[in-house]
Amino acid sequence: MNNPAMRQDSLLGLSAGGYHRMTYTEWGEAGAERTVVCVHGLTRNGRDFDALATALAAAGRRVVCPDVVGRGLSDRLADAAAYGYPQYLADMTALIARLDVAEVDFVGTSMGGLMGLMMAALPGTPIRRLVMNDVGPFIPATAMERIGAYLGGDPVFPDLAAAEAYVRQVHAPFGNLTDDQWRHLTEHSLRPVEPGAYRLAYDPRIALQFKETPVEDVDLWAQWDAVVCPVLVLRGANSDLLLAETAQEMNQRGPRAQVVEIEGCGHAPALMAADQIEVVVNWLLTDYTKLR
Repeated sequence: MNNPAMRQDSLLGLSAGGYHRMTYTEWGEAGAERTVVCVHGLTRNGRDFDALATALAAAGRRVVCPDVVGRGLSDRLADAAAYGYPQYLADMTALIARLDVAEVDFVGTSMGGLMGLMMAALPGTPIRRLVMNDVGPFIPATAMERIGAYLGGDPVFPDLAAAEAYVRQVHAPFGNLTDDQWRHLTEHSLRPVEPGAYRLAYDPRIALQFKETPVEDVDLWAQWDAVVCPVLVLRGANSDLLLAETAQEMNQRGPRAQVVEIEGCGHAPALMAADQIEVVVNWLLTDYTKLR
């Protein structure tokens, strides 16, 4: 899925172990009226948003999709203990500074959505509007355990077909994707290790935070109540991570999010289908006064 308007760049982030390079993909004009930053889930990468970014760019938005450090084309951290939200938020702040904009609209899937929530809850936040894709301020420990179960492995795939079979299995809750969409996700999920063989394009050491600390419920309701920008929440109808009761409470307290349930998906809607893209694009383009 190549777009002639798509381009890639990178910036330097800083951790205790030194500098690291974070790659990002960009669409649209740098001087566009609005900039949208799209951030992926735990083991994914910025190319997950190609279809959404293409649609937003066609609607006049500048769209920037980073590979969070340790994922995709970005560097891996020298010290695995640095993988965590303080580092990720510092890198996102550096990215927004690089873009030279005062505010952004933020679309986050799973981990990316939590990053958006944490940033939006802070005083002086640059986030103007927030889209949270299948994640909320409460995550049950059972969902965290499920995710932790497939993290940390470092499989080697003998060919692209074997890798795609793995991606289809692990990410089956993304929904009923086309063959081309599964192939797109697969191709950008891999790094070649030898002719014809591949590994996953993320640092398996990101699993340390799941392996070395007890798995507990995640409770960020205090941060949620501090958010004042408009929020759109997408929930996979079969999600085990964003429970229906959590989404309902997100609609009733704090910024009182608009909630849209996506049928045929679990955790998390891939945002590749036309109807899902339309929901996000229309909401981001809607006049602020109509969001309340």
